[in-house]
Amino acid sequence: MIDLYTWTTPNGRKASIMLEETGLPYTVHPVNIGKDEQFDPAFLAISPNNKIPAIVDHDPGDPDGGQGPLAIFESGAILIHLAENTGSLLPASGRARADVLAWLMFQMGGIGPMFGQYGHFTIFAKEPVPYAVERYAAEARRLLGVMETRLGAVDYLGGDYSIADIATYPWIRGYYDRSVDLGWEELPRVGAWLERIAARPAVARGMAVPKV
Repeated sequence: MIDLYTWTTPNGRKASIMLEETGLPYTVHPVNIGKDEQFDPAFLAISPNNKIPAIVDHDPGDPDGGQGPLAIFESGAILIHLAENTGSLLPASGRARADVLAWLMFQMGGIGPMFGQYGHFTIFAKEPVPYAVERYAAEARRLLGVMETRLGAVDYLGGDYSIADIATYPWIRGYYDRSVDLGWEELPRVGAWLERIAARPAVARGMAVPKV
C-alpha cells in the first residue's frame, strides 16, 4: 500500500498517473497548498522540501534489507521508484533506459521550471513584469520546439510510452487546454502526442486525483 500526498498541480498528477498506470493500491491524502498545508510539521517529516507530491511506500521492496515504510519526495524520484519496483515504464538498462531518463530530466530541469515561471508571471504576479513574461514565454516555446522535433522521430519522448511522458504530460496539457498562446499551430506533433496520452484510461483517472 502507498500513501500519496498530493494536490491538483502538474507535479502532483505525475504521481497519481503513475500509480494508476501501475495498478498499485494507494490512499490519497490531499495537501491543500492554497491553505499552506504543505508546511504542516507532519508533512515536513515526509517531504523535507515542503512540496507535493510525496509518497510513503509501505512495501518498498528494499534489496538492501531496509525495514519499515519508505518516504520519498520529489516527483522524479517517485516515478523512478515506482517504475523500478513494478518493472514498468522504465527500461531496465541500456540505451532505452538512458533515453527515458534523459527526457525525464528534460522535464525536471526544463519544462517544469520554465513553464512554472511562465505561469507565475502571467497569472499570479501582483504587478506586470513584461521582461519576465517574454523571457519565460520564449523559453517555453523553445522547449516545445525541442519536443516537436523529437516527436517527429518517435511516438513518445523516450521512444515507447514511459515515465518521461507521464512527467511531461500534465505540464503541457494545462497550457494547451487553456489555449495559452505558445504557438500550438506550429506544434502538431505535440498536439497529437497529447491526444495519444489523454486516450489512456489510467491517465484520465490520474488527472482527476485528488478529488476536491
